Amino acid sequence: MDRKVVRVVAAVIRDGSRIFATQRGYGNYKDWWEFPGGKIEAGETPEQALKREIEEELDTEIKVGDFIDTVEYDYPEFHLSMDCFWCEIVEGNLDLKEHEAAKWLTKDELNSVKWLPADKIVVDKMNKDIWKTINN
Repeated sequence: MDRKVVRVVAAVIRDGSRIFATQRGYGNYKDWWEFPGGKIEAGETPEQALKREIEEELDTEIKVGDFIDTVEYDYPEFHLSMDCFWCEIVEGNLDLKEHEAAKWLTKDELNSVKWLPADKIVVDKMNKDIWKTINN
């Protein structure tokens, strides 16, 4: 059986030792937390999609940095393939246009929110081995 595959990108926006997280305001996972981003459109690279999505969702220009990982996750309705990148703010104030809330989280606060299942994989990976790349 062929499952629908949804390709998305996620921005792990970093400010010093803090990471930016957003809370969904709609859908089956309303009130769950995620890294901002969205679907890759035809003809876009993951980096181009990420810059566009953050501009649309948060009215902010970002610099897409190092690739973190591709997370593969089976949701009941579809298979998610999510490319995750470290990002930094170039210009803007992360104004919420689609999310109901957002917060900056330190390493110790990462598990204080209810992450979407695919995003939780990224958080767990960060807790294990990626976090050492962030200066505390």
